[in-house]
Amino acid sequence: MKILLVTDAVGGVWVYSLELARALKPLGIETVLAVMGPSPNAKQREQASGLKLIDTQLPLDWLDTTAEEIEASGIELSDIGARECVDVVQACSAALLARADFDCATVAVQHSCVASWCAAVKGALPYEFGWRRGLVERGLKRADAVVAPSISFADETSRIYGVPVQAVHNGRTRSASSVMQRADFVLTASRLWDDGKNVATLDAAASRIKVPFEAAGPTYGPNGASISLSHMRGLGEVTAERLASLFAARPIYASAALYEPFGLSVLEAAQAGCALVLSDIPTHREMWAGAAIFVPARDDAAFASAIHDLLDDADERQQLGQLARARAQLYTPERMARGMAEIYARVAAPEYAEVRLAGAA
Repeated sequence: MKILLVTDAVGGVWVYSLELARALKPLGIETVLAVMGPSPNAKQREQASGLKLIDTQLPLDWLDTTAEEIEASGIELSDIGARECVDVVQACSAALLARADFDCATVAVQHSCVASWCAAVKGALPYEFGWRRGLVERGLKRADAVVAPSISFADETSRIYGVPVQAVHNGRTRSASSVMQRADFVLTASRLWDDGKNVATLDAAASRIKVPFEAAGPTYGPNGASISLSHMRGLGEVTAERLASLFAARPIYASAALYEPFGLSVLEAAQAGCALVLSDIPTHREMWAGAAIFVPARDDAAFASAIHDLLDDADERQQLGQLARARAQLYTPERMARGMAEIYARVAAPEYAEVRLAGAA
């Protein structure tokens, strides 16, 4: 089987795509990456070594673009899929499936969407974003299968758009970094500029904390959004190796996200054995219940209090980190690939599904 995996190089979708492509290979599934939006940088191209990569330079639906441009992008992806003779096109945004006619099966993976983001972060979808919601809804209804990276986000997507959605948890390869002596600092890592990450609450909490609070990630986004940090130490964009070394020191990891369809950075922190202090949102509860401390998302005092409690209780901090590491073992690339392979077999060649799955077992 061969799939066209439509991705972007802006954030977590890129990491997801590389993990999935590599984990699908042992199952006999070949992957072609079609990159939307800004071109991959030199480091990202190196990360994709061994995979066929097509830099489409087509617009992302959540950046400055129009409905007509996104519809045209879908048609171009259909042509790419035909030229590559793929069995399945997996779109990182259902909007790309809204108009184009594909001569193969299509799978829409909802990593996020503007309607659910606005509902969680802003409370309502601005009128000018209505066309984006409309394209996503049309694309979801045309897809042969719709997938979300968590049960919580699958339920939210189904509620908003009225379509059945299957959950396949993301997976992440554990870093090979050596475990270092535990250090007393707090860390968060994300697209800091994204209001959905709610970094402003963590920045306020940092003013109440007696140890350094470091923030890894860009403070300026390709959509023009930005954030200024007053109390946290901004590290900027860091390499995967640098981030792994920070996690290896097992700081307390904090996320105040208002909107999180999965949360790869939380998973990476948990794999390293970091104690987790997380916003009390459905996705965090689904993934980390019993293995993290949960506090109200916008309550900076509650974040600071929870962090101080862990700083003052080394045994609880260690136990929480061990629980997080144990839970993280559930979220592997192999398990993710197996779930996606079952979907590909069902939508692309249902008559051969049982044979394919037996061969992949």
